Amino acid sequence: MATQIQRIAHFATHAQFESLSPQVRTQLKIRILDALGCAIGALDSDLATQVRKFGSELGGAGKSRLIGGGSLRSDLAAFYNAALVRYLDFNDSYLAPGETCHPSDNLGAVLAAGELAGISGRTLMTALAVAYQVQCRRSDVAPVRDHGFDHTVQGAYAATAGIGRALNVDDSVLANAIAISATALNALRVTRTGTLSNWKGLAYPHMAADCVRNVLLARHGITGPIEAMEGNKGFMQVVSGPFNIDWEKVDFERVTRTVIKCHNAEIHSQSTLEAVLRLRSRHQLRVEDIAAIRVEIFDVGYRIIGGGEEGNKHFVQSKEQADHSLPYLVAVALLDGQVTPEQYAPQRILRRDVQQLMRTVSVAANEGYSRRFPASMPARVTVILRNGRVLEEEADTWPGGVGTPMDWPGVVHKFEQLAAPYTTVMQRGRIAAIVAELELHSLAEVMDELAAINPRHVGEGAVLEMRRAQ
Repeated sequence: MATQIQRIAHFATHAQFESLSPQVRTQLKIRILDALGCAIGALDSDLATQVRKFGSELGGAGKSRLIGGGSLRSDLAAFYNAALVRYLDFNDSYLAPGETCHPSDNLGAVLAAGELAGISGRTLMTALAVAYQVQCRRSDVAPVRDHGFDHTVQGAYAATAGIGRALNVDDSVLANAIAISATALNALRVTRTGTLSNWKGLAYPHMAADCVRNVLLARHGITGPIEAMEGNKGFMQVVSGPFNIDWEKVDFERVTRTVIKCHNAEIHSQSTLEAVLRLRSRHQLRVEDIAAIRVEIFDVGYRIIGGGEEGNKHFVQSKEQADHSLPYLVAVALLDGQVTPEQYAPQRILRRDVQQLMRTVSVAANEGYSRRFPASMPARVTVILRNGRVLEEEADTWPGGVGTPMDWPGVVHKFEQLAAPYTTVMQRGRIAAIVAELELHSLAEVMDELAAINPRHVGEGAVLEMRRAQ
């Protein structure tokens, strides 16, 4: 009888573009453009510079190109491009009752492997659909967060499956590759608790790079423990307990149930920020008039970003701590009227106004809200003024969230906002146009555009385009 790993491998290697419904194809394109906007928007980050230097030190030029120019060997290109997608913490999410993941984290690895194989846009979409489906379905039935493991554990199966489909390996090769990844890549949840570090944004890219290596190892004949899930001391026995997914009956629709962020903040904060910004727009609030801010949110949000169990969320000194601190996010949204990459500049995080205001924010779990998650993400924000007046606002979704999906014009707008500082109008137009009809293009055409981006020269190029337009 085939093991679970062998069934995942068969599902991935036999996936065909024709099996993707029209809705799945549309939603994949929306998420690819969203992820590329996040990646381009991170090009000038210190972390991107550090990872790029690391990759060059190890590999030099290679067969897979980088967003922003240059190339590296394929595993290091996967690491770099995936780090760009993840760094801003602005890409999509999948909300299962016991697990939250970011399936577009798989894009960097699929791009790198796909370029190595010279794949078409159709194959790129198919491989990414495989990765989405594997990660989301495993998050549904075998969550690992409460067992002390990171969601990248599920990603090891998903990224490997997507890479294998991009490289067009056979069932046996992919099963061995997934078995290697499943055994070797079981990361700890401490990545996202306590004093958060750069590793919060690099854990998935690092894992994805390992998955590229694992598929290439298996392609050269290296075998792995095929019973890594059901076997003695395997995943089910040690981590999750027994579960089963009938991969012969699995479709590719989970991508349609992922959500897209409209605020640059941890996913469970999105409804709260909607409520905060509504309050701000409806009332002429002055910081000196605020006595206290109370936030009620569902249990998962409270535990992860509200101070429930994953560390002190009132101590915020870095970007990684700020985007996972609901007190900081509420305070900076009230002060600035937005939560974008600008709100994570070191000087903004440490400024006295936000540091003081966030200390007036308290967060509590609401039992009724918890019962509604993940079908909705309700939050209530109450602002108590020094004169005794009480202002209150409630929200349970946001543009791009549950029940209010982001459409193509919406994602193009977000892409434009993120990519504008680093690209010309013409570059952004070409990238969006190619992604919109990705099935008619090759991956090489996508990478031609992404590799041509040069953030150091965009200022001059943008000025020239503006002059021509005038």
